[in-house]
Amino acid sequence: MRWLLSLPLAFIGLIAQSVALAMSQIWANKVRSILTTLGIIIGVASVTAVVAALSGLKAKVMSDIETFGTNRIFIWPRWPDSGPKKNASWRVIRFLPEQFEGLLDECPSVKAFTRVAGTNESVRYAEKALESAQVVGIEPAWHEIESRPVIWGRPFSAVDMLQRRAVCLVDPMLRDKLGMDRDPVGSFLTIGYRTFRVVGVVEPRPSMSMIGGGARGEDYEVFIPFQTFYQIRGEPWFQVMAASRSPKVSDEAKAEITFFLRRTRNLKPGEPDTFRVLTVESEVRTFLTIAGRFTIVAAGVVGISLLVGGIGIMNIMLVSVSERTREIGLRKAVGATNAAILTQFLVEAVVLCCVGGLFGLGLGQVLTTAIARIPAANLDQAYIPAWAVLMSFGFSALVGIFFGMFPAAKAARLDPIEALRHE
Repeated sequence: MRWLLSLPLAFIGLIAQSVALAMSQIWANKVRSILTTLGIIIGVASVTAVVAALSGLKAKVMSDIETFGTNRIFIWPRWPDSGPKKNASWRVIRFLPEQFEGLLDECPSVKAFTRVAGTNESVRYAEKALESAQVVGIEPAWHEIESRPVIWGRPFSAVDMLQRRAVCLVDPMLRDKLGMDRDPVGSFLTIGYRTFRVVGVVEPRPSMSMIGGGARGEDYEVFIPFQTFYQIRGEPWFQVMAASRSPKVSDEAKAEITFFLRRTRNLKPGEPDTFRVLTVESEVRTFLTIAGRFTIVAAGVVGISLLVGGIGIMNIMLVSVSERTREIGLRKAVGATNAAILTQFLVEAVVLCCVGGLFGLGLGQVLTTAIARIPAANLDQAYIPAWAVLMSFGFSALVGIFFGMFPAAKAARLDPIEALRHE
C-alpha cells in the first residue's frame, strides 16, 4: 500500500527534476532557445492578437445592440416568393392601420408597438431652410421603443392623433441647424407646404459606432403624428416597430404577431406570409454564432504558425539528442530507465514550448494594446479572453508533446554502450 502511495510522489519528483534540467539547458543555450521558440512566440502572439481583435469587435457590436435594444421587433410588408399574391399590387401587400387594432390585447408578449412612416421633405423656420430632412410619422409608443423621450415640451397626445393635428417634434440637430431657441416649443415650422407647431424636442439618437456608423452626419429629423402623416401622404407604405416584454420572450412575441397578422390580413392556411417579422434577439443569436465560428477559423488559420514553430522544436531537440548522446549513455549506465530518458527530453520540449508561449502571450498583449489604440478602428474594447490564454498554453504544450515525442523516443532507444562510445 505504501508502495502505491509513493508512486505519484516519485513521478512528481521526476517531472520536477526534468523541468529543472530543462530550464538549465534553456538557460545554457539562451540564443539557440530564443531562435528555436521564435515560431511559437510569433504563433501564440498572432493567435492571441487575432482573437483579441475579434473579441473586441464582438464586444463593440454587442454594446451597440444593447443600446439599440435587444427586445425590438420589426414588421414590414413584403411580396411572398410564391402563392397567389406573388405578383400582387402594392396596394394589396401594404399594411393598413386597422390591421393592427387590438394587437396588444391578442399578443400578450408584446409590450408596445408603433406604426412608422417616413419621407424626406424641405423644412423652413423663419429665414432658414433645409432642402431635405427626415419627416417621420410616429405614435406615442415610439418614444418607449426607441428609448428617445421628449426632453423639452411634450409628446403627442391622444387628441393630436385622433384629430390629426399639425404638430411636430424636432431633434436637437435640426433645431440648432435652423437657429431655433433652445426650447422651441410654440414655434412654427413649414414642412413641405404645410405649417406645423412645435410641441417638443426629442432626445438625440444615441451614437452607435458599429451599427449605422458613429457619426450621424447631416441626419436631421422632424416627427409628426402618424395619423397626420397618413392623411397628408394619402395612405402611404409604412412599417411597424414593436417591443417584446423582454428579450427572452421575443420568439413568442414573433409567433403571436405572425398569427395575429395572418388573421387580420385574411391569409388562408398554407398561403405564404405577405409580411416579415424580425426580432433583434434572433439576429443577436445568429451574430454570436457566426462570430464564434469566424473566431475559431481565424485562430486556426493563424495557428498554423504554431505548427511551423513545432517543427523547429523537433529539429533542435534532435540536435540536442545528438549533442548529449554520451550523457544519455552515462545515465543509462547508472540505472536510468528508458521511461526516465523519454520523460526528460519530452518535458524539455514541453517546457521550451511553454516558455515560448509565455513570451508569445506578452507580445500578444502588446499587439492587443496597439490594436486598441488604432484611430477609427472601433477596436478600443479589444481584449484577450481567458480561454485564449488557456488555449495558447494548452496548444503550446501539445506542440511540445507532439514534436518532442520523436526526439525523446530516439534518446530513450539509444544503446548505452554505443552512446558511451559516441564522440
